[in-house]
Amino acid sequence: MPEVKIEIGGRVFEVACQEGEEHYVHSAAAMLDVEASTLTNQIGRLPEPRMLLMAGLMLADKTAGVEDKLKTRDARIAELEGELARMSSMPKPEPERIEVPVVPASVSDSLAELAARAESIAGALEERRPTETSGT
Repeated sequence: MPEVKIEIGGRVFEVACQEGEEHYVHSAAAMLDVEASTLTNQIGRLPEPRMLLMAGLMLADKTAGVEDKLKTRDARIAELEGELARMSSMPKPEPERIEVPVVPASVSDSLAELAARAESIAGALEERRPTETSGT
């Protein structure tokens, strides 16, 4: 079992840990050291057991706050997943059928009127045109 040297609040400790967990021990010690340093800066030198106790309590308080936030977020995620499942199981809405004429009626009417006028003009021009005679 490996032994790891850690520093908390300016004091060095040797701690045994499982093989491969040295990194976790160093990380945990660093978090505890932050809290111990805060205490030392605010209060001054404390007896070792008291410093470790207070730093541990401060770290536990932060952890409890994080756990509360996680529970709240987990509940919200569960709520949203339930809503998503409910919405996914609902039948799909029928598509709306919207019919739009390709050419609006007013345009068709205007075009019909223009065509009638054009035919009328063409007819009038046909009547005025002199008839062609052959051979001249």
